[in-house]
Amino acid sequence: MKILLTSIGTRGDMEPFLAVGELLKARGHDIVCLFPEQFGPLAEESGFRFISLGPEFIRMLESDTGKTALGGSASTWQKIRAYTKLAREYAGINRKLMRLQYETIEAEQPDRLLHHAKALYPLIWGLSRPGRAILLSPVPYVVHAVDTHSHVVFNRNMGRVLNRASYALANFGLLKTVLKATRQLGIQPPVTARQIRKALAENPAVYTISPTLFSRPASWPEHRQVLGYHERDKTVAWKPSPELLEFIKKHPKFLLITFGSMSNPEPEKKTNIFLSILKKHGIPAVINTAGGGLEEPLDYDRKLVHFVSSIPYDWIFPKTYGIIHHGGSGTTHMALKYGCASMIIPHIIDQYLWNTVGYKKGVGPKGPAITALKEATLGPILTDLWQNTDYKAAAEQISRQMATEDFREELVGMVTGPVGRPGFNVQRKGEV
Repeated sequence: MKILLTSIGTRGDMEPFLAVGELLKARGHDIVCLFPEQFGPLAEESGFRFISLGPEFIRMLESDTGKTALGGSASTWQKIRAYTKLAREYAGINRKLMRLQYETIEAEQPDRLLHHAKALYPLIWGLSRPGRAILLSPVPYVVHAVDTHSHVVFNRNMGRVLNRASYALANFGLLKTVLKATRQLGIQPPVTARQIRKALAENPAVYTISPTLFSRPASWPEHRQVLGYHERDKTVAWKPSPELLEFIKKHPKFLLITFGSMSNPEPEKKTNIFLSILKKHGIPAVINTAGGGLEEPLDYDRKLVHFVSSIPYDWIFPKTYGIIHHGGSGTTHMALKYGCASMIIPHIIDQYLWNTVGYKKGVGPKGPAITALKEATLGPILTDLWQNTDYKAAAEQISRQMATEDFREELVGMVTGPVGRPGFNVQRKGEV
């Protein structure tokens, strides 16, 4: 089959698609990736054909406004202004993203279409192609309601009635966006709200989450599954430096500090907070500056801290005692897969959720948000992560549970299996 993967977001939103793509490619399927331009090299690294959604979405997140809104220590008023400006910018960018999705998907006509929750044209495309548009999500509580937790935007248990109301509210906003896009794209006959609601309810959905961290609700229908965490091999074109190998040899127990692809307006200040705590307590650490959220200073204790500009997690995590990270779904899963004690410094929406999940599972203390990062509050939490062996034991227990999970056959079956839900006979202007 020709299988098109489309995702919008940061690198953590691309990795699950790349991992699933590699699994499907190994079964002989033809994989096409439709991602923001910045992730072309990742798709091509896996041997996939790549089509660009343009660079604007990632540029928006990496702009001063994006950094202030998503990771800054600004005042409440400054953040409100930044969020407002970001919303205006995204409205224009989203029109382009929808147009590019529409043009590419209609030109490619894939046999199956795997899409992220932010990639909305697949909902429209799938109306007349029942079962062929499949939601792939590395985050729970994002589209489909559960009784025990609100939508990820609200990030709390508000009781069954309010929890379900939160999904209705979030999906109403999604519905309005999709209907507006159908008018802009000239879809004929006009798509109705009822059709989109039915598609959200009936389209296949795969949550690439370990059931150890999020168990599938019994109320979900069979076409909605939780099929485990999947990762790809990231060490193919990477080799550790002699300095890194020597550092790890001298410090067999160390922390890894990484914010992944998350950035913020004050990387030097955030880094110095960590360096001060590490020096005060003599804790060795590797600090990854890859996404620009942390920054290597000119002067620091090189015997105690080693900086890297990029590092494959599947190489470093098995060697790491504990990890302090931003809380992306992929990083959270990988840290626990390799039995690392973990503390999360959340930046944006779902990262607050994973912070709570890790804390409740006992794998580490609950970390402060990036906007509230201060030495006085972080110091005791960081030393607790380092000294409390219960965290490591809990993480290793989860690692053993995750090692028993193998959903590859089920996932391939969900994507490539037979389809047949009644369609909606949608066509565009000019079509017969």
